[in-house]
Parts: sequence; C-alpha cells; structure tokens
Amino acid sequence: MSFIPTGTVYGVLLNFHAEVEALAPLMTQAPYKAPPKAPILYVKTANTWSPSGSAITVPSQVDAVEVGATIAMVIGPDNDVEGFVLMNDLSIPHASFFRPPVKYKCLDGFLGIGPAMRDAEEADPAQFKLEVRINGELRQSVDFSKTVRSASQLLEDVGAFMTLAHGDVLMLGCDAGRPLARAGDTIEISAPGFETLVNTLVKEQA
Repeated sequence: MSFIPTGTVYGVLLNFHAEVEALAPLMTQAPYKAPPKAPILYVKTANTWSPSGSAITVPSQVDAVEVGATIAMVIGPDNDVEGFVLMNDLSIPHASFFRPPVKYKCLDGFLGIGPAMRDAEEADPAQFKLEVRINGELRQSVDFSKTVRSASQLLEDVGAFMTLAHGDVLMLGCDAGRPLARAGDTIEISAPGFETLVNTLVKEQA
C-alpha cells in the first residue's frame, strides 16, 4: 500500500541557496523590502495528493507544469522526524515565488507522493541527492547539502512559530532549475535509499 499523509502537507520556499541567489534582487523591492527571516510555508491541500503510479491531470488551458522534486519530513508523535518521503510538488509556472497563489499550486492531483516512507533512523538528510527524469531523460539533479536550512534547522525554525502535529509532512524545499513537463510525459523522481516516485501527466478531457 502506498504512503499517504495523515496530516497537513507543507511546502517550503527559498530553502536552496541557488533559488535565494536567483531571487535576491527582488527581495529588497516592495512590498517586503528585505529578505525573509523565517521559513516561508504554503499548504498542499489534500485534493492535490497523487500516489506514485497514478496519472495527474493537466488542465486543458495549461501548456506545461513545473516539476518541484523534493524530499519531505514526516513528523512523528514527539514532534521529531519519523521518516522521509519523495515528493513531486507540481505547479503552474507563475511569476511570484513569495506568495504562491493557491490556483497555481493546489490543483487536483498536483502533488506526487513517493510510494514509501524511509525510516529517519537510517537516513541523513544532508546526504540526500535526487534525480528527475522526464521520459527517461535526466533533467535535474538536486543536492540537499545545498539547502539554506538543514532539515533539523528547518524543523526548529518552523516550530518557533507553529506547532506541527503527528503525521504532518514538511518538505525540504525545491531547488532552482525546476524542469517543465507536459501532458503525455512520465516523471520519475529517484534518490538512493528511496523507492522511485513515478507519475504520468495526462491532458484534461474537454
């Protein structure tokens, strides 16, 4: 049986150095006029969840979607990390990364979820490396040693302003250079020690 979250799934913005560097010139502009001091979170609502192996529908008016390959922490009963799971945080490409609109990130099926949780005791998130393949072609490699906040620091900083519950899921962030995929494409996200996450995009029927 595939892994399905039992709590709320949170995404995290600007947790890779390359992403921060790319957007740095915008951070001093209105309305914020300064880089963020705390983690920036958003929710991937339950309607977005797609188990590995399932097809994900792309709206008929959308030409391509952005593949947000990441690994997420699954929160344990003592607010510790119970395990890690691969995720494909899909979104419709949009200009602003500071306040991601729900209509771009929370479409039905727009979160591919890895088939199994990897136990936290056997994993070092600083060593995580994943690869994104679209139709078998390598399109992105992600090195989690290049995050702004480590997994433990991210958990601590989020815990400073909100309480995570047992079963909640907190992504480690998506790196810059996210590839685009289109209806008909098969997306594979793999990482050593994890079962590969696979989803195929299909076009919405008229």
